[in-house]
Amino acid sequence: MTFTQLAGRVREHLGQEHRYAHSVRVARYAELLAKRHGVDTRKARHAGLLHDLARLYTPAQLIAESEARGFAIEAAEREHPVLLHARLGAAIARERFGVTDAEVLSAIEKHTRGADAMSPLDCVVYLADSLEPARRFPERETLWQLAQHDLEGATKATLEFSRRRQERKAAQAEVRASAS
Repeated sequence: MTFTQLAGRVREHLGQEHRYAHSVRVARYAELLAKRHGVDTRKARHAGLLHDLARLYTPAQLIAESEARGFAIEAAEREHPVLLHARLGAAIARERFGVTDAEVLSAIEKHTRGADAMSPLDCVVYLADSLEPARRFPERETLWQLAQHDLEGATKATLEFSRRRQERKAAQAEVRASAS
């Protein structure tokens, strides 16, 4: 299947232009990073395009579809089901899009939370998703520049930035909850 054919199927599956446009940007940025760091550009482009196949599922759908596949669901995933979309997206890529490449599936699965061990392709897709141009946060450009030269360093820095941002959001939510 050509990239154009795959893109058409992804557009139809997602059914939302905004999410499709994001997926195309991630595919393009994954290809750029892959080329820069000697990673297979075709795999990067495909994983980038397919990374959000389950992102628009409702929390109930994410949990039900994950349980139907026998996924072990962590407490944090039950509390924030959107975290399941990466793992579920990899399953959908395999089941509905015929993806059998373990590296591509791994990159899809790790694009949201990362992992202790990440391949260069995992890092490329994680960074492309986290740092694509429609992301609007002040550190984005600095992290993107780092990603051009240091894939591992940029991945670590972006994971740390995301962790700190989530901690701030959780603390703010806690303050709001205790104020009401």
